[in-house]
Amino acid sequence: MLFASCAAILLAGPSLLAQSDGPYKITHTSVLGGEGGWDYVVPDPTTHRIFIARGTHLMVVDEDSGKLIGQVDDIHGAHGTAIAPNYGFASSAQDKTVAMFDLKTLKVISRSPAQEDTDAALYDAPSNRVFTMNGDAASATVVDAATGKTITNIPLGGKPEYAVSAGDGKVYADIADKDEIVEVDARKATVLRRWPTAPCKQPTSLTIDSAHHRLFTGCRSGVLAVSDTTTGKVITTVPIGKGVDASGFDPSTGDIFSSCGDGTLTIIHEDTPDQYHVLQTLATPIGSRNLGVDPSTHKIFVVAADFGPIPAGGRRGPVLPGSFKLLTIERQP
Repeated sequence: MLFASCAAILLAGPSLLAQSDGPYKITHTSVLGGEGGWDYVVPDPTTHRIFIARGTHLMVVDEDSGKLIGQVDDIHGAHGTAIAPNYGFASSAQDKTVAMFDLKTLKVISRSPAQEDTDAALYDAPSNRVFTMNGDAASATVVDAATGKTITNIPLGGKPEYAVSAGDGKVYADIADKDEIVEVDARKATVLRRWPTAPCKQPTSLTIDSAHHRLFTGCRSGVLAVSDTTTGKVITTVPIGKGVDASGFDPSTGDIFSSCGDGTLTIIHEDTPDQYHVLQTLATPIGSRNLGVDPSTHKIFVVAADFGPIPAGGRRGPVLPGSFKLLTIERQP
């Protein structure tokens, strides 16, 4: 799922590189190594550490040095990470659980039941709860962030891909197979509203400007859809690359970031809550579609690796051992 076609993307390479001029630059590349694939990249603004899902564990990387400083083991199918005030939580898809771990020792403390295909995870401060998005189960699992115990599962009416907390007691999830946004009351654990993302199709990534009540949805149809969460309507769309998998927002700059598998990072500026323009299309390695933003340092992090030859009938080549790396992106003066 890292990218659809190397040949097609590589043919577009020169045009993508030509669009790289702009304020954001790749300032550092750190080779982290390891084998296999990866998933969500989650910076912790409090400690300036980055948690990266690597299948059987979470890599923990220091933001400043780019060095691996530890890992959270015993995660069985790692995807999402949620950082609460005292604990971390990781979705563990293979055994359908949520693993609670100590943020200091990085040791797993307990596990609570989730549902099939538990994937993205987020922490909602007003309710002090962790939510995981369970794709195949078409639900969200709700976990008490103080005890690590599962509270309930919320049927969402379709396959959720990602979710964000608005910071006001609402959680928003994109439903990839229904082309919808679902609004959840975090305390009551109930669905309040839903609205279509059209003309966006296959919504995948999600980030939010809570101050202006704007939700940004990255779509596999090649657009970022902007919704007004007060009215529950899409107000505009902006073009992005192909194969988007993550988006982030920096409130201090008003910049939105969408990382795509075609080797582009689309950077969109919020001129007003209703007007947006593409500020820059930054060339990144093919397949680097996972992204994290630390709003406290204004750094953007994407991950990538080198790939071997594409086998006959395959969509992509294998990840080359030891080639996994973290790219730090910063806005230049």
